[in-house]
Amino acid sequence: MASKKITIEQTGSALRRSPDQRKTLIGLGLNKLHKVRVLEDTDSVRGMIKKVNHLVKIINEE
Repeated sequence: MASKKITIEQTGSALRRSPDQRKTLIGLGLNKLHKVRVLEDTDSVRGMIKKVNHLVKIINEE
């Protein structure tokens, strides 16, 4: 059974953001603009994306 994947891209800068938003981006594996990551689609990852939804873009949900 294959787990679902989600592809996200960082579209906003972490400059002038709160420390918890910066740490959330790092936790998602994002630290530079236009960096793309493929992550497992879990509730914790969805919560992290929701917290920084103004800084990331969901590219693909598999």
